[in-house]
Amino acid sequence: RGWTVYKEVCSACHSLRHVYWRHLVGVVGTEDEVKEWAAEHTYEDGPDKNGEMFDRPGQLTDRMPMAYPNDEAARAGNAGAIPPELSLMRKARPDGANYIFSLLTGYRDAPHGLQIREGLHYNPYFPGSAIAMAQALFEDMVEYEDGTEASISQMAKDVTTFLCWTAEPEHDERKK
Repeated sequence: RGWTVYKEVCSACHSLRHVYWRHLVGVVGTEDEVKEWAAEHTYEDGPDKNGEMFDRPGQLTDRMPMAYPNDEAARAGNAGAIPPELSLMRKARPDGANYIFSLLTGYRDAPHGLQIREGLHYNPYFPGSAIAMAQALFEDMVEYEDGTEASISQMAKDVTTFLCWTAEPEHDERKK
């Protein structure tokens, strides 16, 4: 279910640079499903026999697409902030899984007297408590195939679990 939340919510701004489509096979979908998801995206390839680059549908061997073509486009679309790449986020923050979950569920009004600069949002779990990312999760914003209620905490838990997997896809196999 975390893939559903990432795909429908997080991928609009955040990339998974270190994840290839093939990594999702058997984890979040069948080979045919993942091939279909990859083919929904266009990748530049080439050169062809004339030395020209060309566009083609995505394949299992491609990396997940970037949310933005470059840092400048990311800044322009996010009030000057560059959304972090998420594939290693669990490893990049102390107590990474709890950090991700708390950040996603921690949006609230700033305490009385605390001034938050325009364009930033109060979140006590973000260092400095002022974050450029607005609250991203809202009740029932995704529909789970298994009928699970899409509460904010459920979506945060699911995407956190998915991001733990992206950081260490070999974890479960290694711990057997």
